[in-house]
Amino acid sequence: MKICHVITRMIIGGAQENTLLSIKGALEEGHDVTLITGPTDGPEGKLLRDQPLPGLKVIECPWLVREISPLNELKAYSFLKKICRQEKYDVVHTHTSKAGIIGRIAGRHAGIPLVVHTIHGLAFHPYQSKWKNRLYIFLEKLAAKYCDEIYCVAQAMIDQSLAVGIGKKEMFKVVYSGMDIETFLNAKPDPVLKKSLGIPDDAVVFAAVARLFPEKGYEDFIPVAIRIAKKFPQACFLLIGNGILMDSIKNEVEKAGVSDRFFFPGLVSPGDVHKYLALSDALVHLSLHEGLPRAAVQSLGCGHPVIGYNLDGTPEVVRNGETGWLIEPRELDSVEKAMTEVIENPEIAKQYGQNGKSLVGSLFGWRRMSDILLELYEAALVQKQAR
Repeated sequence: MKICHVITRMIIGGAQENTLLSIKGALEEGHDVTLITGPTDGPEGKLLRDQPLPGLKVIECPWLVREISPLNELKAYSFLKKICRQEKYDVVHTHTSKAGIIGRIAGRHAGIPLVVHTIHGLAFHPYQSKWKNRLYIFLEKLAAKYCDEIYCVAQAMIDQSLAVGIGKKEMFKVVYSGMDIETFLNAKPDPVLKKSLGIPDDAVVFAAVARLFPEKGYEDFIPVAIRIAKKFPQACFLLIGNGILMDSIKNEVEKAGVSDRFFFPGLVSPGDVHKYLALSDALVHLSLHEGLPRAAVQSLGCGHPVIGYNLDGTPEVVRNGETGWLIEPRELDSVEKAMTEVIENPEIAKQYGQNGKSLVGSLFGWRRMSDILLELYEAALVQKQAR
C-alpha cells in the first residue's frame, strides 16, 4: 500500500511516538510510506531528529501550524490536496486535531480511496471555555464526514465523541497506542544514573512524565508535592520533560524551601524514558485531558503504580485499588492521601505495580498496534472496492 500519515508537529510526545511506530511497522512490512508534518519548533524537541526512519519520505508543510489562522489553514489544505492528488495514496491517515481536520478534508477532496483518523486525545474537554469546546466539536463533526474510519487510543474517546454527535458508531474502533513495551517490562534501576541526578539512595521517588505546559497536571501536582516534601523527608520528585512552566515550577519549589527534593532531567529521548521511570516508586499523572496516557502504561510496565485522575482513558489502565489510585479531578487532598500511602505502605504500592505490569504487557506492544492498523487498512480497502 501507499500510505500517507499527516500530523501537525513531530515533537517528542505521545501522539507523535504512536505515529512514528505506526510508520515503522508499515515500512518493515514493505509498504510505501510518506509523512507530512508542519514545522517542529519549541522546547518539546524534535522526534524525527532523535529517531530517524530509513525509507520514510518526509514532507514539511509550512502552513500546517498549531495556532489558528484561516489563511494558513487554507494554504495547508491546498498544499495537502495537491500532494495527495499527485501521489495517489491508497491511505491517508491523520493525527492530532489541526492536521486531522484539514488532512481529512483534503484527502477526501483529492479522491484518496481510504481516509482514516486517530484520536489520541480530544480537543474539547470540561476544563476549557464553552466557546472553544463548541468550535472543536463543530469541526470534529465536520471532519468525521470526510473520513471512513476513526481509531481511538481508548474506549473513552469513542464514548465522548458519540455523546456529542461526532461520527457514526460503526466508524470507530479502539486501537491501543503502541510502544516498545518490552523495554519497560525489563527496565531496572541504574544506580549510576540515580547518582548523577543527585537522588538519595533511600528516597521514595514520585515521577511525572509530561511536557511542562498548562493542563498537563503540574498546576495540581506541584502544590501537593510541596506538602508531601515538607511532611516526608524521604520524598523526592522526578519531573521528566521540558516546557514553558519549567522556570515557574523551579521558582515555586525554591520559594517553598524544598528545591533539593525536585529533579529536572529535562527533555528525555523516548528511548530513554524507561531508565528514568525505573528510578521511581510511583507515577503521578494529573493531566486534565488525555486519550490514554502513555506515561501511565509505561510506569505500570516498569512495575510502578499510578496516581491519576478519573477521566478520559486513564481508568482503562489505572484501576483503583488494583493498579493504582484513581482520583476525581482536582481532589488534591485525595492525591496527597494516595502519595502518603505509597510512602507508608510500600508493599501495597509494589503489588499495584505488579498488577499493572501484568495488565499492560500484552496490550501495548507497538508491533501489535501496527499489525492491527495494517489489517484495518486492507479490510477497509477491500470492502470499498467490493461496493
